[in-house]
Amino acid sequence: MDGLDALILARIQFAANMTFHILFPTISISLGWVLFYFKLRFVKTGQQHWMDAYQFWVKIFALTFALGVVSGITMSFQFGTNWPGFMETVGNVAGPLLAYEVLTAFFLEATMLGVMLFGRQRVSERMHTLATLLVAGGTTLSAFWILALNSWMHTPAGFEMIDGKAHVTSWLHVIFNPSFPYRFTHMMLASGLTVAFLVAGVSAYRWLRDERGAEVMAGLKTGVYLAAMLIPLQIIAGDLHGLNTLEHQPAKIAAMEGIWNTQKGAPAVLFGMPDAETRSNKYEIAVPHLASLYLTHHWDGEVKGIDAFPGKHPPVAPVFWSFRIMVGMGLLMLAVSWITTFQLAPWKKVAPTLPAARGSLPPEGAGAAWGGPAQRPSPALPEGAATRAVRQSESRDPGLKGEPPREIKRWQAKVLVAMTFAGWVALIAGWYTTEIGRQPWLVSGVLTAAQAASKVSASNIALTLAVYLTLYVALIAAYISVVFYLARHRTHADQPFGDDLAQQPNVMNYPEKEAGRGKAHA
Repeated sequence: MDGLDALILARIQFAANMTFHILFPTISISLGWVLFYFKLRFVKTGQQHWMDAYQFWVKIFALTFALGVVSGITMSFQFGTNWPGFMETVGNVAGPLLAYEVLTAFFLEATMLGVMLFGRQRVSERMHTLATLLVAGGTTLSAFWILALNSWMHTPAGFEMIDGKAHVTSWLHVIFNPSFPYRFTHMMLASGLTVAFLVAGVSAYRWLRDERGAEVMAGLKTGVYLAAMLIPLQIIAGDLHGLNTLEHQPAKIAAMEGIWNTQKGAPAVLFGMPDAETRSNKYEIAVPHLASLYLTHHWDGEVKGIDAFPGKHPPVAPVFWSFRIMVGMGLLMLAVSWITTFQLAPWKKVAPTLPAARGSLPPEGAGAAWGGPAQRPSPALPEGAATRAVRQSESRDPGLKGEPPREIKRWQAKVLVAMTFAGWVALIAGWYTTEIGRQPWLVSGVLTAAQAASKVSASNIALTLAVYLTLYVALIAAYISVVFYLARHRTHADQPFGDDLAQQPNVMNYPEKEAGRGKAHA
Protein backbone atom coordinates (compact mmCIF):
# COMPACT_ATOMS: atom_id res chain seq x y z
CA MET A 1 0.00 0.00 0.00
CA ASP A 2 3.02 2.25 -0.40
CA GLY A 3 2.29 5.42 -2.32
CA LEU A 4 -1.31 5.72 -1.18
CA ASP A 5 -2.07 8.80 0.89
CA ALA A 6 -4.20 8.83 4.04
CA LEU A 7 -7.32 10.03 2.22
CA ILE A 8 -7.27 7.20 -0.32
CA LEU A 9 -6.57 4.62 2.39
CA ALA A 10 -9.40 5.99 4.54
CA ARG A 11 -11.77 5.74 1.58
CA ILE A 12 -10.63 2.17 0.86
CA GLN A 13 -11.07 1.23 4.50
CA PHE A 14 -14.60 2.58 4.71
CA ALA A 15 -15.44 0.92 1.38
CA ALA A 16 -14.11 -2.40 2.74
CA ASN A 17 -16.18 -2.08 5.91
CA MET A 18 -19.28 -1.06 4.01
CA THR A 19 -18.83 -3.83 1.44
CA PHE A 20 -18.67 -6.46 4.16
CA HIS A 21 -21.48 -5.00 6.25
CA ILE A 22 -24.03 -4.49 3.48
CA LEU A 23 -23.93 -8.16 2.51
CA PHE A 24 -25.78 -9.25 5.65
CA PRO A 25 -28.56 -6.66 6.12
CA THR A 26 -29.38 -7.19 2.45
CA ILE A 27 -30.14 -10.82 3.24
CA SER A 28 -31.84 -10.30 6.61
CA ILE A 29 -34.23 -7.64 5.24
CA SER A 30 -35.92 -9.91 2.70
CA LEU A 31 -35.25 -13.25 4.39
CA GLY A 32 -37.42 -12.03 7.27
CA TRP A 33 -40.32 -11.61 4.86
CA VAL A 34 -39.68 -15.03 3.28
CA LEU A 35 -39.82 -16.57 6.77
CA PHE A 36 -43.09 -14.77 7.40
CA TYR A 37 -44.44 -16.20 4.14
CA PHE A 38 -43.38 -19.74 5.17
CA LYS A 39 -45.08 -19.29 8.53
CA LEU A 40 -48.32 -18.04 7.01
CA ARG A 41 -48.39 -20.97 4.61
CA PHE A 42 -47.97 -23.37 7.52
CA VAL A 43 -50.74 -21.74 9.53
CA LYS A 44 -53.08 -21.70 6.56
CA THR A 45 -52.45 -25.19 5.14
CA GLY A 46 -51.13 -27.13 8.11
CA GLN A 47 -48.51 -28.73 5.86
CA GLN A 48 -45.42 -29.57 7.89
CA HIS A 49 -42.95 -28.91 5.08
CA TRP A 50 -43.62 -25.18 5.37
CA MET A 51 -42.62 -25.25 9.03
CA ASP A 52 -39.59 -27.38 8.17
CA ALA A 53 -38.56 -24.74 5.64
CA TYR A 54 -39.12 -22.02 8.24
CA GLN A 55 -36.98 -23.75 10.85
CA PHE A 56 -34.17 -24.35 8.38
CA TRP A 57 -34.00 -20.78 7.12
CA VAL A 58 -34.48 -19.16 10.51
CA LYS A 59 -31.05 -20.50 11.47
CA ILE A 60 -29.46 -18.78 8.48
CA PHE A 61 -31.39 -15.64 9.36
CA ALA A 62 -29.99 -15.71 12.90
CA LEU A 63 -26.43 -16.14 11.62
CA THR A 64 -26.89 -13.34 9.10
CA PHE A 65 -28.44 -11.00 11.66
CA ALA A 66 -25.54 -11.50 14.08
CA LEU A 67 -22.87 -10.73 11.48
CA GLY A 68 -24.82 -7.69 10.29
CA VAL A 69 -24.97 -6.21 13.80
CA VAL A 70 -21.29 -6.80 14.57
CA SER A 71 -20.02 -5.47 11.24
CA GLY A 72 -22.11 -2.31 11.60
CA ILE A 73 -20.34 -1.29 14.80
CA THR A 74 -16.98 -0.74 13.10
CA MET A 75 -18.49 1.77 10.67
CA SER A 76 -19.79 3.90 13.54
CA PHE A 77 -16.28 4.11 14.97
CA GLN A 78 -14.90 5.23 11.62
CA PHE A 79 -17.08 8.31 11.63
CA GLY A 80 -14.95 9.51 14.53
CA THR A 81 -11.55 8.07 13.64
CA ASN A 82 -11.33 8.62 9.88
CA TRP A 83 -14.09 11.11 9.04
CA PRO A 84 -14.53 13.58 11.92
CA GLY A 85 -15.46 16.36 9.51
CA PHE A 86 -18.60 14.47 8.50
CA MET A 87 -20.28 14.59 11.89
CA GLU A 88 -18.86 18.02 12.63
CA THR A 89 -20.49 19.44 9.51
CA VAL A 90 -23.70 17.42 9.04
CA GLY A 91 -24.05 15.73 12.43
CA ASN A 92 -27.31 17.59 13.08
CA VAL A 93 -28.80 15.61 10.20
CA ALA A 94 -26.95 12.30 10.35
CA GLY A 95 -27.01 11.86 14.14
CA PRO A 96 -30.80 11.88 14.62
CA LEU A 97 -31.41 9.63 11.59
CA LEU A 98 -28.98 7.03 12.94
CA ALA A 99 -30.59 7.33 16.37
CA TYR A 100 -34.06 6.82 14.89
CA GLU A 101 -32.81 3.61 13.28
CA VAL A 102 -31.64 2.27 16.63
CA LEU A 103 -34.67 3.37 18.65
CA THR A 104 -37.44 2.37 16.25
CA ALA A 105 -35.98 -0.55 14.30
CA PHE A 106 -33.08 -2.25 16.03
CA PHE A 107 -34.77 -2.45 19.45
CA LEU A 108 -37.87 -3.93 17.79
CA GLU A 109 -35.81 -6.53 15.92
CA ALA A 110 -33.71 -7.45 18.95
CA THR A 111 -36.74 -7.89 21.19
CA MET A 112 -38.85 -9.96 18.82
CA LEU A 113 -35.90 -11.98 17.51
CA GLY A 114 -35.72 -13.93 20.76
CA VAL A 115 -39.39 -14.91 20.49
CA MET A 116 -38.92 -15.78 16.83
CA LEU A 117 -35.88 -18.02 17.41
CA PHE A 118 -36.65 -19.64 20.76
CA GLY A 119 -40.26 -18.96 21.62
CA ARG A 120 -42.41 -21.07 19.34
CA GLN A 121 -42.72 -23.84 21.93
CA ARG A 122 -43.47 -21.32 24.68
CA VAL A 123 -45.94 -18.89 23.08
CA SER A 124 -49.05 -19.31 20.98
CA GLU A 125 -48.79 -19.88 17.23
CA ARG A 126 -50.35 -16.49 16.69
CA MET A 127 -47.82 -14.71 18.88
CA HIS A 128 -44.92 -16.48 17.19
CA THR A 129 -46.20 -15.50 13.75
CA LEU A 130 -46.61 -11.91 14.96
CA ALA A 131 -43.02 -11.93 16.24
CA THR A 132 -41.83 -13.04 12.79
CA LEU A 133 -43.82 -10.22 11.20
CA LEU A 134 -42.34 -7.64 13.59
CA VAL A 135 -38.79 -8.83 12.96
CA ALA A 136 -39.34 -8.60 9.19
CA GLY A 137 -40.88 -5.15 9.59
CA GLY A 138 -38.02 -4.07 11.85
CA THR A 139 -35.38 -4.97 9.27
CA THR A 140 -37.24 -2.98 6.63
CA LEU A 141 -37.67 -0.01 8.98
CA SER A 142 -33.95 -0.12 9.72
CA ALA A 143 -33.21 0.06 5.99
CA PHE A 144 -35.65 2.97 5.71
CA TRP A 145 -33.65 5.18 8.09
CA ILE A 146 -30.22 4.21 6.76
CA LEU A 147 -31.25 4.78 3.16
CA ALA A 148 -32.88 8.09 4.11
CA LEU A 149 -29.49 9.29 5.36
CA ASN A 150 -27.60 7.83 2.40
CA SER A 151 -30.04 9.37 -0.08
CA TRP A 152 -29.75 12.74 1.68
CA MET A 153 -25.97 12.58 1.19
CA HIS A 154 -26.60 12.22 -2.57
CA THR A 155 -29.46 14.74 -2.89
CA PRO A 156 -29.46 16.90 0.27
CA ALA A 157 -32.61 18.87 1.04
CA GLY A 158 -34.48 20.39 3.98
CA PHE A 159 -31.51 22.11 5.63
CA GLU A 160 -29.53 25.32 5.76
CA MET A 161 -25.86 26.01 6.47
CA ILE A 162 -25.13 28.21 9.49
CA ASP A 163 -21.49 28.85 10.44
CA GLY A 164 -20.37 25.90 8.36
CA LYS A 165 -22.80 23.44 9.93
CA ALA A 166 -25.99 21.91 8.52
CA HIS A 167 -29.18 22.71 10.42
CA VAL A 168 -32.48 21.02 9.62
CA THR A 169 -35.32 23.21 8.40
CA SER A 170 -37.69 20.39 7.43
CA TRP A 171 -37.33 16.78 8.54
CA LEU A 172 -39.92 15.79 5.96
CA HIS A 173 -37.68 17.08 3.17
CA VAL A 174 -34.58 15.60 4.77
CA ILE A 175 -36.08 12.11 4.92
CA PHE A 176 -38.03 12.19 1.67
CA ASN A 177 -35.30 13.89 -0.32
CA PRO A 178 -35.41 13.74 -4.16
CA SER A 179 -33.58 10.42 -4.57
CA PHE A 180 -34.94 8.56 -1.52
CA PRO A 181 -38.06 6.94 -3.08
CA TYR A 182 -36.03 5.57 -5.98
CA ARG A 183 -33.05 4.45 -3.90
CA PHE A 184 -35.23 2.76 -1.27
CA THR A 185 -37.28 0.90 -3.89
CA HIS A 186 -34.16 -0.11 -5.82
CA MET A 187 -32.47 -1.39 -2.64
CA MET A 188 -35.51 -3.33 -1.41
CA LEU A 189 -35.83 -5.08 -4.76
CA ALA A 190 -32.09 -5.82 -4.72
CA SER A 191 -32.50 -7.36 -1.27
CA GLY A 192 -35.40 -9.48 -2.50
CA LEU A 193 -33.40 -10.74 -5.48
CA THR A 194 -30.39 -11.52 -3.29
CA VAL A 195 -32.54 -13.64 -0.98
CA ALA A 196 -34.43 -15.23 -3.87
CA PHE A 197 -31.23 -16.61 -5.39
CA LEU A 198 -29.86 -17.55 -1.97
CA VAL A 199 -32.97 -19.61 -1.16
CA ALA A 200 -33.11 -21.12 -4.66
CA GLY A 201 -29.38 -21.87 -4.72
CA VAL A 202 -29.21 -23.58 -1.33
CA SER A 203 -32.40 -25.53 -2.11
CA ALA A 204 -30.93 -26.61 -5.45
CA TYR A 205 -27.79 -27.75 -3.61
CA ARG A 206 -29.92 -29.93 -1.34
CA TRP A 207 -31.87 -31.19 -4.37
CA LEU A 208 -28.64 -32.28 -6.02
CA ARG A 209 -27.83 -34.22 -2.84
CA ASP A 210 -31.04 -36.21 -3.43
CA GLU A 211 -33.15 -34.30 -0.91
CA ARG A 212 -36.28 -34.09 -3.04
CA GLY A 213 -38.87 -33.67 -0.29
CA ALA A 214 -41.65 -31.09 -0.14
CA GLU A 215 -39.60 -28.76 2.07
CA VAL A 216 -36.74 -28.50 -0.42
CA MET A 217 -39.09 -28.03 -3.37
CA ALA A 218 -41.05 -25.38 -1.48
CA GLY A 219 -37.87 -23.40 -0.87
CA LEU A 220 -36.62 -23.86 -4.42
CA LYS A 221 -39.89 -22.78 -6.01
CA THR A 222 -40.27 -19.84 -3.64
CA GLY A 223 -36.80 -18.58 -4.57
CA VAL A 224 -37.20 -19.07 -8.32
CA TYR A 225 -40.68 -17.59 -8.54
CA LEU A 226 -39.71 -14.63 -6.35
CA ALA A 227 -36.71 -13.88 -8.56
CA ALA A 228 -38.77 -14.19 -11.74
CA MET A 229 -41.30 -11.73 -10.34
CA LEU A 230 -38.86 -9.17 -8.92
CA ILE A 231 -36.30 -8.86 -11.71
CA PRO A 232 -38.66 -7.10 -14.19
CA LEU A 233 -39.70 -4.72 -11.40
CA GLN A 234 -36.03 -4.04 -10.66
CA ILE A 235 -35.39 -3.18 -14.30
CA ILE A 236 -38.24 -0.65 -14.23
CA ALA A 237 -37.09 0.77 -10.89
CA GLY A 238 -33.53 1.03 -12.19
CA ASP A 239 -34.69 3.01 -15.21
CA LEU A 240 -36.62 5.45 -13.02
CA HIS A 241 -33.67 5.74 -10.63
CA GLY A 242 -31.41 6.49 -13.61
CA LEU A 243 -33.67 9.32 -14.73
CA ASN A 244 -33.62 10.76 -11.21
CA THR A 245 -29.83 10.49 -11.13
CA LEU A 246 -29.58 12.24 -14.52
CA GLU A 247 -31.53 15.16 -13.06
CA HIS A 248 -29.64 15.49 -9.78
CA GLN A 249 -26.22 13.88 -10.40
CA PRO A 250 -25.46 14.15 -14.14
CA ALA A 251 -21.71 13.67 -13.57
CA LYS A 252 -22.39 10.17 -12.22
CA ILE A 253 -24.45 9.31 -15.31
CA ALA A 254 -21.65 10.55 -17.57
CA ALA A 255 -19.19 8.23 -15.83
CA MET A 256 -21.62 5.28 -15.86
CA GLU A 257 -22.20 5.65 -19.60
CA GLY A 258 -18.59 6.51 -20.50
CA ILE A 259 -19.67 9.77 -22.14
CA TRP A 260 -16.72 12.16 -22.17
CA ASN A 261 -18.21 15.00 -24.21
CA THR A 262 -21.66 16.56 -23.97
CA GLN A 263 -23.66 15.54 -27.01
CA LYS A 264 -27.08 14.96 -28.47
CA GLY A 265 -28.01 11.49 -29.62
CA ALA A 266 -25.47 10.00 -27.22
CA PRO A 267 -24.56 6.36 -27.94
CA ALA A 268 -24.87 3.52 -25.43
CA VAL A 269 -21.36 2.17 -24.90
CA LEU A 270 -21.69 -1.61 -24.64
CA PHE A 271 -17.96 -2.16 -24.24
CA GLY A 272 -14.91 0.02 -23.99
CA MET A 273 -11.81 0.79 -21.99
CA PRO A 274 -12.16 4.28 -20.46
CA ASP A 275 -8.89 6.21 -20.73
CA ALA A 276 -8.69 9.29 -18.47
CA GLU A 277 -5.58 10.61 -20.23
CA THR A 278 -7.04 10.69 -23.73
CA ARG A 279 -10.58 11.25 -22.36
CA SER A 280 -11.97 8.56 -24.64
CA ASN A 281 -12.97 4.90 -24.68
CA LYS A 282 -10.57 2.51 -26.35
CA TYR A 283 -11.97 -0.44 -28.32
CA GLU A 284 -15.44 1.08 -28.01
CA ILE A 285 -18.52 -0.84 -29.13
CA ALA A 286 -21.56 1.42 -29.02
CA VAL A 287 -25.14 1.69 -30.27
CA PRO A 288 -25.85 5.18 -31.68
CA HIS A 289 -28.54 7.28 -29.96
CA LEU A 290 -29.47 4.52 -27.51
CA ALA A 291 -28.15 6.27 -24.37
CA SER A 292 -30.14 9.39 -25.20
CA LEU A 293 -33.21 7.24 -25.78
CA TYR A 294 -33.21 5.48 -22.39
CA LEU A 295 -31.85 8.42 -20.40
CA THR A 296 -33.96 11.24 -21.82
CA HIS A 297 -36.60 9.15 -23.63
CA HIS A 298 -35.80 11.18 -26.77
CA TRP A 299 -33.82 9.92 -29.77
CA ASP A 300 -31.69 13.09 -29.92
CA GLY A 301 -31.83 14.03 -26.24
CA GLU A 302 -28.79 15.85 -24.85
CA VAL A 303 -26.62 14.05 -22.31
CA LYS A 304 -23.90 15.94 -20.46
CA GLY A 305 -20.42 14.48 -20.63
CA ILE A 306 -17.47 14.51 -18.24
CA ASP A 307 -16.26 17.74 -19.87
CA ALA A 308 -19.20 19.56 -18.28
CA PHE A 309 -17.84 18.93 -14.76
CA PRO A 310 -14.17 19.98 -14.67
CA GLY A 311 -12.58 18.87 -11.38
CA LYS A 312 -15.95 17.77 -9.95
CA HIS A 313 -16.55 14.37 -11.52
CA PRO A 314 -15.93 10.81 -10.28
CA PRO A 315 -13.25 8.50 -11.67
CA VAL A 316 -14.77 7.09 -14.84
CA ALA A 317 -13.31 3.57 -15.10
CA PRO A 318 -14.54 2.07 -11.78
CA VAL A 319 -18.02 3.57 -12.18
CA PHE A 320 -18.19 2.48 -15.83
CA TRP A 321 -17.25 -1.14 -15.09
CA SER A 322 -19.21 -1.58 -11.86
CA PHE A 323 -22.35 -0.37 -13.64
CA ARG A 324 -21.88 -2.96 -16.40
CA ILE A 325 -21.27 -5.75 -13.91
CA MET A 326 -24.52 -4.83 -12.15
CA VAL A 327 -26.51 -4.75 -15.40
CA GLY A 328 -24.90 -7.98 -16.64
CA MET A 329 -25.77 -9.81 -13.43
CA GLY A 330 -29.31 -8.48 -13.65
CA LEU A 331 -29.76 -9.85 -17.17
CA LEU A 332 -28.29 -13.19 -16.09
CA MET A 333 -30.73 -13.31 -13.16
CA LEU A 334 -33.59 -12.58 -15.54
CA ALA A 335 -32.60 -15.40 -17.88
CA VAL A 336 -31.98 -18.00 -15.16
CA SER A 337 -35.14 -17.25 -13.15
CA TRP A 338 -37.45 -17.20 -16.18
CA ILE A 339 -35.99 -20.33 -17.80
CA THR A 340 -36.29 -22.21 -14.51
CA THR A 341 -39.82 -20.93 -13.96
CA PHE A 342 -40.89 -22.18 -17.39
CA GLN A 343 -39.34 -25.55 -16.57
CA LEU A 344 -41.32 -25.79 -13.31
CA ALA A 345 -44.46 -24.52 -15.10
CA PRO A 346 -46.46 -23.43 -12.01
CA TRP A 347 -49.50 -22.68 -14.19
CA LYS A 348 -49.98 -26.37 -15.09
CA LYS A 349 -52.36 -28.49 -13.02
CA VAL A 350 -50.66 -31.20 -10.97
CA ALA A 351 -52.02 -34.38 -9.43
CA PRO A 352 -54.04 -33.87 -6.22
CA THR A 353 -52.21 -34.13 -2.91
CA LEU A 354 -53.33 -36.31 -0.02
CA PRO A 355 -54.47 -35.07 3.38
CA ALA A 356 -51.62 -34.31 5.76
CA ALA A 357 -50.82 -36.60 8.66
CA ARG A 358 -51.74 -35.80 12.25
CA GLY A 359 -48.37 -34.36 13.16
CA SER A 360 -48.30 -32.18 10.04
CA LEU A 361 -51.04 -29.81 11.16
CA PRO A 362 -50.94 -26.81 13.45
CA PRO A 363 -52.82 -27.10 16.74
CA GLU A 364 -56.55 -27.50 16.60
CA GLY A 365 -58.22 -24.14 16.30
CA ALA A 366 -55.06 -22.43 14.95
CA GLY A 367 -56.89 -21.44 11.78
CA ALA A 368 -59.70 -19.86 13.78
CA ALA A 369 -57.19 -17.87 15.77
CA TRP A 370 -56.16 -16.20 12.51
CA GLY A 371 -59.66 -15.53 11.31
CA GLY A 372 -60.02 -18.72 9.25
CA PRO A 373 -61.82 -21.99 9.86
CA ALA A 374 -60.58 -24.21 12.65
CA GLN A 375 -58.28 -26.91 11.28
CA ARG A 376 -58.60 -30.45 12.56
CA PRO A 377 -56.11 -33.22 11.96
CA SER A 378 -56.65 -35.86 9.33
CA PRO A 379 -55.48 -39.39 10.04
CA ALA A 380 -52.51 -40.66 8.09
CA LEU A 381 -53.60 -43.03 5.33
CA PRO A 382 -52.22 -46.59 5.44
CA GLU A 383 -50.06 -47.89 2.64
CA GLY A 384 -52.17 -48.74 -0.42
CA ALA A 385 -55.05 -46.54 0.68
CA ALA A 386 -53.28 -43.49 -0.68
CA THR A 387 -53.39 -44.73 -4.25
CA ARG A 388 -57.02 -45.81 -3.92
CA ALA A 389 -57.95 -42.39 -2.51
CA VAL A 390 -56.42 -40.59 -5.49
CA ARG A 391 -58.10 -42.93 -7.99
CA GLN A 392 -61.46 -42.56 -6.30
CA SER A 393 -61.19 -38.78 -6.28
CA GLU A 394 -60.24 -38.77 -9.98
CA SER A 395 -63.17 -41.06 -10.85
CA ARG A 396 -65.56 -38.73 -9.05
CA ASP A 397 -64.11 -35.63 -10.70
CA PRO A 398 -61.95 -36.10 -13.81
CA GLY A 399 -60.97 -32.45 -13.49
CA LEU A 400 -58.75 -33.38 -10.56
CA LYS A 401 -56.40 -35.25 -12.84
CA GLY A 402 -53.12 -33.56 -13.59
CA GLU A 403 -49.48 -34.05 -14.39
CA PRO A 404 -47.02 -35.11 -11.71
CA PRO A 405 -45.14 -32.13 -10.24
CA ARG A 406 -42.44 -30.95 -12.64
CA GLU A 407 -38.82 -30.82 -11.50
CA ILE A 408 -35.84 -28.83 -12.66
CA LYS A 409 -33.09 -30.41 -14.69
CA ARG A 410 -29.72 -31.19 -13.11
CA TRP A 411 -27.90 -28.56 -15.16
CA GLN A 412 -30.44 -25.94 -14.02
CA ALA A 413 -29.87 -26.94 -10.40
CA LYS A 414 -26.12 -26.58 -10.88
CA VAL A 415 -26.60 -23.12 -12.37
CA LEU A 416 -28.75 -22.09 -9.40
CA VAL A 417 -26.08 -23.35 -6.99
CA ALA A 418 -23.44 -21.35 -8.85
CA MET A 419 -25.67 -18.26 -8.54
CA THR A 420 -26.45 -18.69 -4.84
CA PHE A 421 -24.65 -15.47 -4.01
CA ALA A 422 -25.15 -13.76 -7.37
CA GLY A 423 -27.20 -11.13 -5.58
CA TRP A 424 -24.12 -10.11 -3.63
CA VAL A 425 -22.18 -9.50 -6.86
CA ALA A 426 -24.92 -7.33 -8.36
CA LEU A 427 -25.45 -5.54 -5.06
CA ILE A 428 -21.80 -4.62 -4.52
CA ALA A 429 -21.39 -3.55 -8.15
CA GLY A 430 -24.46 -1.33 -7.86
CA TRP A 431 -23.31 0.08 -4.53
CA TYR A 432 -19.88 0.95 -5.96
CA THR A 433 -21.57 2.61 -8.92
CA THR A 434 -23.63 4.93 -6.75
CA GLU A 435 -21.02 5.65 -4.06
CA ILE A 436 -17.94 6.10 -6.23
CA GLY A 437 -20.15 8.02 -8.63
CA ARG A 438 -20.76 10.61 -5.90
CA GLN A 439 -17.06 11.49 -5.61
CA PRO A 440 -15.42 13.84 -4.89
CA TRP A 441 -18.41 14.75 -2.70
CA LEU A 442 -19.24 13.11 0.60
CA VAL A 443 -22.44 15.17 0.76
CA SER A 444 -23.22 16.43 -2.72
CA GLY A 445 -22.52 20.14 -3.05
CA VAL A 446 -21.90 20.51 0.69
CA LEU A 447 -18.88 18.52 1.85
CA THR A 448 -16.06 16.77 -0.02
CA ALA A 449 -14.29 13.64 1.19
CA ALA A 450 -11.05 15.61 1.55
CA GLN A 451 -12.72 18.18 3.81
CA ALA A 452 -14.14 15.48 6.12
CA ALA A 453 -10.98 13.36 6.40
CA SER A 454 -9.00 13.07 9.66
CA LYS A 455 -5.31 13.69 10.36
CA VAL A 456 -4.62 10.00 11.11
CA SER A 457 -1.39 8.91 9.44
CA ALA A 458 -1.41 6.72 6.36
CA SER A 459 0.61 4.01 8.11
CA ASN A 460 -1.95 3.64 10.92
CA ILE A 461 -4.84 3.43 8.47
CA ALA A 462 -2.96 0.90 6.35
CA LEU A 463 -2.33 -1.31 9.38
CA THR A 464 -5.97 -1.39 10.48
CA LEU A 465 -7.09 -1.84 6.86
CA ALA A 466 -4.95 -4.95 6.52
CA VAL A 467 -6.44 -6.35 9.75
CA TYR A 468 -9.97 -5.58 8.58
CA LEU A 469 -9.48 -7.20 5.19
CA THR A 470 -7.98 -10.35 6.69
CA LEU A 471 -10.82 -10.68 9.18
CA TYR A 472 -13.52 -9.97 6.62
CA VAL A 473 -12.25 -12.55 4.13
CA ALA A 474 -12.16 -15.15 6.91
CA LEU A 475 -15.68 -14.27 8.10
CA ILE A 476 -17.20 -14.35 4.61
CA ALA A 477 -15.61 -17.74 3.96
CA ALA A 478 -16.90 -19.00 7.32
CA TYR A 479 -20.40 -17.68 6.62
CA ILE A 480 -20.65 -19.37 3.25
CA SER A 481 -19.27 -22.64 4.61
CA VAL A 482 -21.74 -22.62 7.51
CA VAL A 483 -24.68 -21.99 5.16
CA PHE A 484 -23.79 -25.04 3.08
CA TYR A 485 -22.97 -27.04 6.22
CA LEU A 486 -26.50 -26.41 7.44
CA ALA A 487 -27.79 -27.49 4.04
CA ARG A 488 -25.97 -30.80 4.45
CA HIS A 489 -26.96 -31.36 8.09
CA ARG A 490 -30.55 -30.19 8.51
CA THR A 491 -31.96 -30.61 12.02
CA HIS A 492 -35.61 -31.58 12.34
CA ALA A 493 -37.96 -28.66 12.70
CA ASP A 494 -39.14 -29.76 16.15
CA GLN A 495 -35.60 -29.22 17.48
CA PRO A 496 -34.39 -26.06 15.74
CA PHE A 497 -31.86 -24.97 18.36
CA GLY A 498 -31.14 -28.09 20.41
CA ASP A 499 -32.83 -30.95 22.21
CA ASP A 500 -33.35 -29.00 25.41
CA LEU A 501 -36.15 -26.93 23.90
CA ALA A 502 -38.03 -30.05 22.84
CA GLN A 503 -38.17 -31.44 26.37
CA GLN A 504 -40.93 -29.03 27.43
CA PRO A 505 -42.91 -28.12 24.32
CA ASN A 506 -45.75 -25.66 24.37
CA VAL A 507 -48.96 -27.71 24.54
CA MET A 508 -50.68 -25.14 22.33
CA ASN A 509 -48.30 -25.82 19.40
CA TYR A 510 -47.56 -29.51 20.04
CA PRO A 511 -50.72 -31.09 21.51
CA GLU A 512 -49.81 -34.54 20.22
CA LYS A 513 -46.55 -34.51 22.22
CA GLU A 514 -48.37 -33.60 25.41
CA ALA A 515 -50.89 -36.38 24.81
CA GLY A 516 -48.10 -38.86 24.23
CA ARG A 517 -46.33 -37.79 27.39
CA GLY A 518 -49.53 -38.20 29.40
CA LYS A 519 -49.95 -41.77 28.15
CA ALA A 520 -46.34 -42.54 29.03
CA HIS A 521 -46.81 -41.29 32.61
CA ALA A 522 -50.06 -43.28 32.91
